Amino acid sequence: MSRTSHEVRLTALPPGLPTARDFTVVEVAAPEPGPGELLVRNLGFQVFGAALTTALGQDVAGFPGLRPGGVPVGPAVGEVVTGGGGFRSGDLVSHFAGWREFAAVPATGCAPLGDALDDPLLHLAHGWTAYAALTRIAPVRPGDAVFVSNAAGAVGSLAGRIARLLGAGRVVGSVGSPEKARRLVAELGYDAAVLRGEPLPEQLAAAAPDGLDVVLDLVGGEQLRAAVDASRPHARVALTGALTAQYATGGDRTRAPVELDLAQLIIKSVRLEAFRADDHPDALAEWNERFAAWLRSGEIDFPHTRITGIDRAPGALEDVLAGRHVGAVLVRL
Repeated sequence: MSRTSHEVRLTALPPGLPTARDFTVVEVAAPEPGPGELLVRNLGFQVFGAALTTALGQDVAGFPGLRPGGVPVGPAVGEVVTGGGGFRSGDLVSHFAGWREFAAVPATGCAPLGDALDDPLLHLAHGWTAYAALTRIAPVRPGDAVFVSNAAGAVGSLAGRIARLLGAGRVVGSVGSPEKARRLVAELGYDAAVLRGEPLPEQLAAAAPDGLDVVLDLVGGEQLRAAVDASRPHARVALTGALTAQYATGGDRTRAPVELDLAQLIIKSVRLEAFRADDHPDALAEWNERFAAWLRSGEIDFPHTRITGIDRAPGALEDVLAGRHVGAVLVRL
């Protein structure tokens, strides 16, 4: 049976960060799955700004670059229409071919959602990244002081509660506005917030006077440098974002140089480790189970904005890049 689909396409490479005007939504024939592929009807996808901006015009870490006429990629959940590779019609899966209503996806690139979470769109929460960081890379120990950069974003908005539930004694996050700082403390489990654009060393000294034990960094640049300088002996630093480059208005968004004091790292035995959440697939099922239990008990929620309709996705991206939301931004189809 023939099907039509809608997808978002880039119309032109922007000179700076993309806006809604750089995209169009087109109607096309739904793809025919090839050997080893599934046809998936997407239920929703996350507007993952950093992945999109980094891919503009250049191939990145095995993913094809986004060029005029191309469709962005990003985290999505959907229902299998045509099965294969161990999947059956009707199965719910996650994959990375968002920004379209129907997708032909290699079966090896799909993961079953399981039944821990009753809403498929909950699988688009970026808590897996924060959970992997705070249990595998920079494990939180009872009483630790934890710092999270970009704390009002998709990862950071969950990281504060996760750190607290793992035993942190004090949790501090960085944000870009006083209103986000207020919400960080009032709603997202943080004890204090520091403001981007204000002197960070002084703010961190006031927010965490005894120093930091754990850092979850999504930004790099000045924020990473200040957090490392404020670290206590044997601190653990998890690096999983580089927004100083990824959200830059120009230049190579795959490069984010930063100057750190190597002598102090050695003297204090600070450990830095870069990672991606999918480096730790064992953490995913564990996170889904704990996330579901914490949701049921009311110990955590999922800060996010849901926008209905693929035609609204380009505007949602512009809002994400402008920092107009707290938490993840999801497009429901």
